[in-house]
Amino acid sequence: MAARSVRLMDRAINTIEWLAAMFVGIVALNIFVAVVLRKFFDTSIPDAYDFGRMLLGILIFWGIAATSYRGGHITVDLVWTAAGPRMKRVIDVFATLVLLFVVAVQTAMLFDKVRGTYADNVLTYDLNIPTWPFYAVAWAGDVCAVLLIAIRTYRLIFHPEQLDEIHPEQKADE
Repeated sequence: MAARSVRLMDRAINTIEWLAAMFVGIVALNIFVAVVLRKFFDTSIPDAYDFGRMLLGILIFWGIAATSYRGGHITVDLVWTAAGPRMKRVIDVFATLVLLFVVAVQTAMLFDKVRGTYADNVLTYDLNIPTWPFYAVAWAGDVCAVLLIAIRTYRLIFHPEQLDEIHPEQKADE
């Protein structure tokens, strides 16, 4: 049963990371098409600015989800590097708990933004498309970030061997 739950968590992690990668591709495609249309055909995608802005927001929140579990985000590890193995684990657990709290609060606030844009019927400029679904997709990325940080916290505390991260300074020491 434990191996099955580990596989299920790993599948969820991989799915979330693939979704984040797909949003990177969608943002890049939107920018590329908008530039090509403007440069060579003297036209533009209606609401390209609104779509780009909202897609970038989606990308940011799904990016938070993708980097939160792996610990692949930029960090300053001066104290961590100088600490012993036991203290390193304490620092990792504390930092992950703080991150979990901050992202959970952020998720609650973003849900309020989704609710507000839905209630206020905020629309895009050219096509009058409701913006709340874009905010909802961004919120879903934030929910996934909370889920992944919770999984990371659980694994840090109870099963640190299940985390497959290598800190650059550890790799350099090998």
